[in-house]
Amino acid sequence: METSGDLAVDPVCGMYVDESSEFSAVVRGRTYYFCSHTCLVTFLRPEQELRRLRRDTAIALLLATPLVVLVMVVPLLAAAGGWSLPYDDNAIAFVGFLLATPVQFGPGRRFYHGTWDALRNRMANMDVLISLGTTAAWGYSAIVTFLPGLFLDRLTYFEASAFIIALVLLGNYLQELAKGRAGDALRKLLDLQPRTATVMREGRETSVPVEQVAVGDALVVRPGERIPVDGAVLEGVSSVDESMLTGESIPVDKGPKVGQDTALAQIIKLVEDAQQSRAPIQRLADKAASVFVPVVITTALVAFLAWYVVGQKPFSWSLSIFIAVIIIACPCALGIATPAAIMVGTGKGAENGLLIKGAEYLEKARLVTTVVFDKTGTLTKGRPAVTDVVPLGSSEMEVLRLAGSAEKGSEHPIAESIVRGAEGRGIRLAAPSDFEAIPGQGIRARVDGRSVLLGNRHLMEAAGIALGGAEAIVVGLEDRGRTAMVLAVDGKVAGVLAVADTAKSSAKPAIEALRRMGVEVAMLTGDNARTAKAIAGELGIETVLAEVLPGEKADRIKALQAQHKVVAMVGDGINDAPALAQADVGIAIGSGTDVALEAGGIVLIKDDLRDVVAAIQLSRRTVGKIRQNLFWAFFYNTALIPVAAGLLFAVGLGVLLHPVFAGAAMGFSSVSVVTNSLLLKRFRPDV
Repeated sequence: METSGDLAVDPVCGMYVDESSEFSAVVRGRTYYFCSHTCLVTFLRPEQELRRLRRDTAIALLLATPLVVLVMVVPLLAAAGGWSLPYDDNAIAFVGFLLATPVQFGPGRRFYHGTWDALRNRMANMDVLISLGTTAAWGYSAIVTFLPGLFLDRLTYFEASAFIIALVLLGNYLQELAKGRAGDALRKLLDLQPRTATVMREGRETSVPVEQVAVGDALVVRPGERIPVDGAVLEGVSSVDESMLTGESIPVDKGPKVGQDTALAQIIKLVEDAQQSRAPIQRLADKAASVFVPVVITTALVAFLAWYVVGQKPFSWSLSIFIAVIIIACPCALGIATPAAIMVGTGKGAENGLLIKGAEYLEKARLVTTVVFDKTGTLTKGRPAVTDVVPLGSSEMEVLRLAGSAEKGSEHPIAESIVRGAEGRGIRLAAPSDFEAIPGQGIRARVDGRSVLLGNRHLMEAAGIALGGAEAIVVGLEDRGRTAMVLAVDGKVAGVLAVADTAKSSAKPAIEALRRMGVEVAMLTGDNARTAKAIAGELGIETVLAEVLPGEKADRIKALQAQHKVVAMVGDGINDAPALAQADVGIAIGSGTDVALEAGGIVLIKDDLRDVVAAIQLSRRTVGKIRQNLFWAFFYNTALIPVAAGLLFAVGLGVLLHPVFAGAAMGFSSVSVVTNSLLLKRFRPDV
């Protein structure tokens, strides 16, 4: 690979490519650019790209803003106030040249690079429009400045050329600002994996790199340490919180896998593959430009030749016609049609608790036909809570007091939920004695001198305690997706408690609103089918995908996409990251893990599921504005192209569009686009 200034040269085709290239992919935090031959050309880290874009935007705004104030704002204020300005046209022209030229060939050089690439690949994109329009405005103004004899009018368009570049760069920068950390999701996943593991070899503890752990090795994991690889517990009793990986609030067993076969390593690979396989979204302006640019250039050239060769008009006359056509088609409004709406839309999203990372997510959300929700931590609160207390021969408060006191010394998630439930009702708990945790069954303890057992059927059977009428209660609670536990005091059943992960208050209204909008709703979870269906039934969700392993979640999204559905995935955990990346639109819960937040294209800051509805509604409204903007951007310019070409003059009406009026029409179209975009500020979610 050879380099030339800020560009890299493809050794295969000799093509120059830089950050303006449309062919790119993010791999492990680096952005790779490709030419039309799909040859690897060069790479820059996202933060380097963002710094360069920020620098160019700042330079363009710093030079273009005072020029616009000098040439446009001050004269308007003077006219409104009836003041006379001691302006000298020659001085203004030279000042315009001095300020606009560095913008045109400094920050604006990226558009020339993109134009060169497009022309070499026989394409017509926004870079072609921007460079063509700004060069026409700058070139015409430069001719007027240094060769005043060619034209009767000394009016220049330096402020137009400079401000077009500044506005387009500003829009690009604001869009890229949120997307610049696209590779962070992978880095955060890698950071979760321990670098070393403690292995028992020859009777001694040895610290080795995690990659060197082999199948059959015995590892030592102390309390508080991260588990380096998947495996089975050989000795010791403890509870492992795997909710960040499995999506379940209750610990789950895992099969023996090591090294690159661990669940976390597979998730990293899935996120990487999904991010790289996402196809770039076609931009409406570029589609239009592929037709618009050749038509404009052809029309301008035909008009020039027609007046110069056929009409026998002077060169200056014909050149003025050519420039008028180019300026009337200047892409100022076209260049900001999409960014203006996107900037207002994303800003409005932030006001409503929606962090939208890029224009493509806002654009694609309007097409969503299916929304898939993760269960634990997304539809539900993500932590078990006491849902039922059924006393049998004792009061409800006493059942809670004895159960909470017995569990007071345990760190198990279910135990913590019972303690929270009791304390939340103002019950004062006693300190247990003779506490014993019985793996897979429950606990045994003494509270106020009384023998207390709390656990499942197996614990009661082992203690020789008959359930009696409690059996039917336990079965009924389990059928509703609850985790039921029997409380026995001094050898007799005293009551039944049930614990479950309860639904968020915003879940049902959000699902109902989505269904009213004609959007299909599904639930995806690693939990068992009975628990999943119980939650789904409460919320009105008909499609339930249960007992799905982390590595299978992305596959389920792919299966839906294979049915020609546009899928939005809503999740909060590490286990959701591959599915978030695979989905057409990944929506992450703001209270979730950092990896989920990075993998999602839209983040719900307020942890309110009704914002999923708001995101889709905002997308539809914003894209509607973009379409309107593109129409207005083309309407004023294209409607006057025949006039600029001298058609009305040729038929004897004597009307000829001077470049001054071409510039005025160009400016009016820009004003209409910005004004139309600002109407998005009226957006209010309907949910």
